[in-house]
Amino acid sequence: MPDNQTLPRPASGAPPRPAGVRLRARAALTAAAPALAAYAAVRAVGLVVLQVWASAAGKDAWHLLGGRWDSVWYQRIAENGYGYTATLPDGTLHPDLAFFPLLPALERSLAVVTPLTVRDAGIALAWLAGLCAAWGVYAVGARLHGRRAGVVLAALWGAYPTAFVQSMAYTETLFTALAAWALYAVLRDRWVVAGALSVLAGLTRPSAAALIAALAVTAAVALVREYRSGARRGLLRRRARMLLGVCLAPLGWLAYVVFVAVREGGPFAYFEVQAAWGNSIDGGRALAAFIARLPLPAALGLCAALGLLGWLVVLCVRQRQPLPLLVYGIAVVVVSLIGSGYFGSRPRLMMPAFPLLLPPALALLRLRTTARTAGVLTVLALASAGYGAWTLLGPGPP
Repeated sequence: MPDNQTLPRPASGAPPRPAGVRLRARAALTAAAPALAAYAAVRAVGLVVLQVWASAAGKDAWHLLGGRWDSVWYQRIAENGYGYTATLPDGTLHPDLAFFPLLPALERSLAVVTPLTVRDAGIALAWLAGLCAAWGVYAVGARLHGRRAGVVLAALWGAYPTAFVQSMAYTETLFTALAAWALYAVLRDRWVVAGALSVLAGLTRPSAAALIAALAVTAAVALVREYRSGARRGLLRRRARMLLGVCLAPLGWLAYVVFVAVREGGPFAYFEVQAAWGNSIDGGRALAAFIARLPLPAALGLCAALGLLGWLVVLCVRQRQPLPLLVYGIAVVVVSLIGSGYFGSRPRLMMPAFPLLLPPALALLRLRTTARTAGVLTVLALASAGYGAWTLLGPGPP
């Protein structure tokens, strides 16, 4: 073996050696390091602002991150399993079956093998998942528009207005990590990997429906195009992998729906549980009614925000984003807006739609200097941090 050759080359068609896999993973992590550092810096700003603000208000910042709202429900499931139902003063019942099982399962597992409490395990998982999500977001952006675009995209996702939730024991970071890497796998034509990641996403949040739709629509369009072009030879194995990935994708979500149905003794029990929480699809009537009840200045401001959201969707279409990103991003937004649930959660529910941040990321790259891009990101990080601290110190859930 020559002196400069450190790894033996695998035979043609043989699987790569484990050492080669490790080297490629290390190289990928090194390439993503600037994005992870930028994301971590943005989130660190949010945590510092929260700590200072909470201390001034005489409150515990750590409790705000892991001991309120949905975090408590996940911790209760991790500690005791399913079976708890909260009764509100008006008699409304809120069963814990509305919450999907992957995060509490991971919380319990981490608490068992480490000295961490379940609450601390939930926060640790959220922070780790946030880094994995930033890496996946970077990977998608870098594949489409280069490494600088990937870095800016990851930083923008960390500076999203409700990005404070990324530091809480919530499911958004875990779901975004799974979705980003699943979409990256589709872009690389690795359909079985994408399907497996979608299974986990389906055990994390109901918004996995957007990811499932992205895989199904992309596969259907690809198969139709291949059929029309007459390209049939040599594609059988690829088509089989594609169909396998699409068939795998909904299994996580379906498994939980079946679990709830068996536990509650009714085929539509899952949807009844969601309805008990006020979460049902109404085509946007609840959103329209909410806007109509607002004072005129607030209603106009909200309409302007929705208009900006629509403009981002238009820009994504104009930039000809790959079909899986378009379907996923638009589906996350649509599902978030046509439900009847608590309106204050809508921005948080849309946070996993990171492809919508590609147009502003590319716009930032067109600034003349890196310093200007960094300056804009710094302002956005401070604004996100301030809004996050104000929200966490308030009474209502995000």
